[in-house]
Amino acid sequence: MSDHDFISGSKPIGIERGEGPHLYATDGTEYLDAGASYACTPLGHSHPEVVDAVCEQVGKLTFVDSSFPVQSREDAYAAFVAATPEELESAWFCNSGTEANEAALKFARSATGESKIIAATRSFHGRTMGSLAATWKDKYKKPFEPLAGDVEFVPYGDGEELADAVDDETAAVILEPIQGEGGINVPPAGYLETARELTEEAGAALVFDEVQTGMGRTGSMWACQNAGVTPDVLTAAKGLGNGLPVGAVAVQDWIADGAASHNATFSGGPVVSAAVHTTVSTLVEEEWPAHAAEIGDYLVDELEAALGDAIREVRGEGLLVGIELKRGANRVARDLAMNHQILALPAGRTVLRLLPPLVINEDDADRLVDALTETIAPEATPES
Repeated sequence: MSDHDFISGSKPIGIERGEGPHLYATDGTEYLDAGASYACTPLGHSHPEVVDAVCEQVGKLTFVDSSFPVQSREDAYAAFVAATPEELESAWFCNSGTEANEAALKFARSATGESKIIAATRSFHGRTMGSLAATWKDKYKKPFEPLAGDVEFVPYGDGEELADAVDDETAAVILEPIQGEGGINVPPAGYLETARELTEEAGAALVFDEVQTGMGRTGSMWACQNAGVTPDVLTAAKGLGNGLPVGAVAVQDWIADGAASHNATFSGGPVVSAAVHTTVSTLVEEEWPAHAAEIGDYLVDELEAALGDAIREVRGEGLLVGIELKRGANRVARDLAMNHQILALPAGRTVLRLLPPLVINEDDADRLVDALTETIAPEATPES
């Protein structure tokens, strides 16, 4: 079992199929997917264009390694790079977010010739040995220590502490533009700009982990664009293939030119590349990030009005929304699943995380608000 199992009664919910923002259990029950399996399906489940692209590619060529040019891979690289901030001109595909972050740290070390990595408290960057070393929580790290060395943690959002830590021996500063697993923590205004200035002065790489915040989720294609800050390295995964396992690293030229050799057998396979090309192209052409911004603003406004003092805070950007509760988030998520057929996720002990597919509409948002009101603030629910 995973850290967060969806429970109906005393058993996990068995899922049989999905369509749009909905999942359907083996008993036929329809659930509104407000977690998108940690933001993995921005276009919703079984999006017809993604399905068609994948099925067509499987029928033509399931796999050949990256030594051989394949059109779906070339198309995917072109779409992905075009969708990243302008200064990021090279990219590499892999198989997951943790692998993307692992590669990012390797690229930063080889390009700078330094080894020191600065990460933030409450960060989460993955579960392989290098990315795990840059992850904050002992729960994930303790059983596997000792991990890769030369990682220093600073308080997330504190520019002065970051300035004290960055020096000439720093290879990289790795940050989530908004922390996901750590509690949907939005940094104060100017923090990402400070990180950009400090790394430029030190000759270090600024790495933005956009594994969860990317692919239109925060109202822009990438969360860093909301702050107007471009990193040296940007990592992506989760929603990149609309549910297929794929990660990516986009880099500025100075990183690409200075990075040592790195590869993986399944990097940019034809089938996942077809999914990437279609997912990225559809998000951009149909302007789903702007839709996420609009629906996200509506959802947050409605949640704040409905829940009031029953919660501590609603925070986030776009459709990356965290509700700071006054009780355990796991219990609330369980109640939503059992009593309202809504699947949401915890982000720490007291934060409920909402990461629905970007294709939800106002009716879906209203259903979320009504269910959360009945669960968290039943006294505010009008009598029928």
